[in-house]
Order: sequence, then C-alpha cells, then structure tokens
Amino acid sequence: MQTRFTYLLKYIIAFSDLLLVSIVFLMSVYLAEEHFQLDISNLYRYYLPIVNSIWLISSFFFRMYGQIGLGKLEDLFRNTWRTGITHLFLFGLTLLFVEFNGVSFHLFLIFYPLLAIGLILSRFIGTFIQTIINRNFKIRKTVAIIGNNPGGEKLASYFNSHESSYAFSGFLSESNSLFVNRKGELSDNVYRQFQKAIANGIDEVYVSILPEDMPFAHSLIEEAERQCIRLKLVPDLSAEQEIPLEMSFMGEMPILSIRHQPTYQASNRFKKRFFDLAFSSLVLVFILSWLYPLIAILIKLESPGPVLFKQQRSGKDNKSFWCYKFRSMHVNQDSDLKQASKNDSRITRLGKFMRKTSLDELPQFINVFQGYMSVVGPRPHMLRHTEEYRLIIEKYMVRQFLKPGITGWAQVNGYRGETKDSHLMERRVAHDIWYMENWTTMLDVKIIFLTVINVLTGEENAA
Repeated sequence: MQTRFTYLLKYIIAFSDLLLVSIVFLMSVYLAEEHFQLDISNLYRYYLPIVNSIWLISSFFFRMYGQIGLGKLEDLFRNTWRTGITHLFLFGLTLLFVEFNGVSFHLFLIFYPLLAIGLILSRFIGTFIQTIINRNFKIRKTVAIIGNNPGGEKLASYFNSHESSYAFSGFLSESNSLFVNRKGELSDNVYRQFQKAIANGIDEVYVSILPEDMPFAHSLIEEAERQCIRLKLVPDLSAEQEIPLEMSFMGEMPILSIRHQPTYQASNRFKKRFFDLAFSSLVLVFILSWLYPLIAILIKLESPGPVLFKQQRSGKDNKSFWCYKFRSMHVNQDSDLKQASKNDSRITRLGKFMRKTSLDELPQFINVFQGYMSVVGPRPHMLRHTEEYRLIIEKYMVRQFLKPGITGWAQVNGYRGETKDSHLMERRVAHDIWYMENWTTMLDVKIIFLTVINVLTGEENAA
C-alpha cells in the first residue's frame, strides 16, 4: 500500500544513496592522495560520473527503489548489497582498462570498504528515522472491516501483523448481519457502518463478503461511491481455506504440504546457519570476549551464585536444550516455575539494568554458535510454559518447527516479556508463524536492526 510518504521515500533514498556514493568516492580520492602519495586530484572529474552512472544502472536493474515502503525494508536491504556487489564488479572492469600508476588498485581498496560502511550506517539511520516517523505521525492508510465473519477475522489478523503498513481501526460493526433486507435493499446496518467510516476518517473499507452475498456486491459498491468511500471486496472463502496448503510435485505426483516453510529447504537452512555462525562469532570475539569478565565480576560482587543462569527450554521440534543467560536474579527455587515480571523482588539491581538493555541475553550467542538457537526466531519458553500453552492456544506448537531465537518478529512488534494474557500469547504465536512462513535473510537483517533500535530507545515490556 503506497502513501504520499512512501511515494516520496523512494526518491529521497535514491538521492541520498547517490549523494553517499559521490561523497565516499571524493573521500577515497583524497585518502589515496594523502596515504599513497598519488597525484590524482583531477581523477574525480572523469570517474565521478561513471561511478554514479554505474550505481544508477545497478540499482535500476535490481529495482531497488521501485517497491520501497514501510513493510519492504528487507527488500531494500537485500537489493542494497546486490547493487553494491554489481557496482564493484562493473567499476572493477572499468578500472582494469586504466593504467595510471596504480591508481586503480589503491582507489578500489579504499572506495568499497568506505562505501560498505556508509551504506550500513545509512540503512541503520534510515530504519531508525522511519520507525520514529511511523510511531509519531499518521503516514499509514487507515483501514476498517465490514463483515465480522471468519474471513474478516483473518483479514484483521493480516492487518495486525502488518502494522507498519496499515493502521487498522477494527470492525465497523460487531455483528455480521445481512447486507440486504427482505426487500432486496441494502440494510440499515450497512448505512450505519458507512457513516461510521466517514466519521472516523477511514481511508479504505474492506468488506469480507460471503459467496452467497456476492450478487449484492454491485449495490455495496454503488452506495460506497455515493458516500465517497473507497471500498475493497474480499471474498470470504475461509471454509475452503481452513488448511494452509502448498502444492509441490514429486515426479508427476502432486504433493500437498501444510504451510510454507522456507527454512525447511536445504539451501535456506545453509544460508541461515551460515548467517548465525558468522554473526555469533563476531559477537563472541568482539563483544563477549571482554564484556563477559566485566559482567561476571559485577554479578559476583552484587550477589552470591553462578555468573550464568542455565535453564532447559523448548527448542526446535520441541527438543529441550540448556539456554544460557547472565544471572539477573538472586538464586531462588522458583526460577523454573515462576516467570519474571516487572518489579520482581528476585531481580538484582544489576539484573534490572541488564534486562532493560537485553545484556542478559548475550550468552545466548553461545547457544547460537552451538546450533541450538538462531539469532532470529521465536523466543524459547520454559518447558512448563510450553506444556501449558500447547493445551490452550491453537497452533502454538507450530512455532516449534523453528530454532528459537535471541530476538524475533513478535518481539520487535511489541510482544516481549511477561505474558499473562492468553490473547497476547496468541498474537505472539501468530507473529512467530508469520515469520516462519515468510522468512528471508533480509527479514532477519531487518529484525536485527529493529531490535537494536528498540534497545536504544527502550522497550516498555522489558522486565
């Protein structure tokens, strides 16, 4: 869904990228002159247009700025690195044909590391700004639903799981009364719902319409246009779509699989595992190597007990594993029975800070390196909670098809921390299942970016 903001956004990002490429190139020329004693002060005149042209061609080829929106950040991340690699290849070919006292090699050596750093920073800053704008300004189209039926409920679930793109105002009526009366005319309830949409400033109204009501669709559309309401019809085929099936073929035989699960494919499992190993290795070497001893000393000084808190949690395919965290509580007998809550008396002063900043979760990168967890995935729950929720929440165990994660799609959408309300747990599970069915590497990158932003800005639900 495109708004004026998202329409302008692609031009803003395109211009800022082009400006970034130009600035980085000029910096590279300057650094090459200073550190390699090269006289290339006039080089930018010839190569700056070439550098910019190659960037535009590469970005156009991958349609990097064509589908930018609040829900398309992962596409932007993916196309950014594709464009960067293509630019490196094409500009490298150009420099191969130039011999100017080693300028080609030195400029190449400086330009692309700086460009990579600049692009990472620009995407992080852009994500941060976009998140702030999304939270504080009305930039999403406001939508509402007519038709409180199973199809409408699924539509509502979709809107709720795509909060970055839609501002869902709910159902215009709690009932699902007939659209027409006994005379074949539109019912009074329809008129009231249209008036409510106008009064609430709804941009678009979605009608979940049953197959038997389709003959009245024309009357609905005519009345909506008469009221100056943008109406969209969504046929309610929920009875035929209760089971989420995906068709594939084994030879000539059609195979129906329940649910789309990209990470079940061998190639995608390899990509995700490679990403987890690379990311966790960087954290272990460059952060935990010096932070672990420091936090260990502080934990020991504040309260007696081990540095690490180890607890069995539910993992992939419901197999348990030992999950590691920095100990944030006084040693107690209720850790496997009672979930941590805000103002929990068991939490130490240091523990409160670690939980607020998510520092207590850092040892879980050891679990990631071992292969029991992933950087991104559903949060691992205590064994007791898994047994409880599997009995009261439909589809709860679907989330166990994935490795648990340090952060996840549910967490960056606000479903983090203590969960007393079963409805909130249902929303968390719905987000976990959506992540499982829509996984991409760039979605993982987006979630990591949003997690860092949430940590920096503070999370309301952190306990």
